[in-house]
Amino acid sequence: MAVDLAVEAGRQAEPFRPRILVLSTNNISDPGIDLAGSSHMHYPPTVTTIALPCTSAIMPEWIVGALEQGFDGVFIASDGEECAYLRDCAERSAHIFETAQQQLRERGMAPGRLKMSAVCSVCAESFTKYMHEFSQTLAELGPSKKE
Repeated sequence: MAVDLAVEAGRQAEPFRPRILVLSTNNISDPGIDLAGSSHMHYPPTVTTIALPCTSAIMPEWIVGALEQGFDGVFIASDGEECAYLRDCAERSAHIFETAQQQLRERGMAPGRLKMSAVCSVCAESFTKYMHEFSQTLAELGPSKKE
């Protein structure tokens, strides 16, 4: 028991490192994210990526659920105007983004916990920059909970 207390007393509190869920797309943004990794570009290790066929298929409830389940922020790596499935993907994705932000407000969560930007197949540097900036924003907000 004394050893355990000594070990515990010697530990310093670790700094808050925001957990970010990235919702990317198979054809457009995911290759750019993969390029960041294969090019050894560094972004926070607390980033988790899920690839989907199209950002217009994201349900706002998924975003709220991710934040309620322990992610500190959700980043939508959108297809922008280059979606292979729908001509109006960008408009649909913008509507999903706005709806999700409204749901966050209704639940007492900061809408700044959600960010969306177009990420293309060669946007490795942009993606890395987005992750660093978003992580900083989330660090300022603190852990996800009802604010």
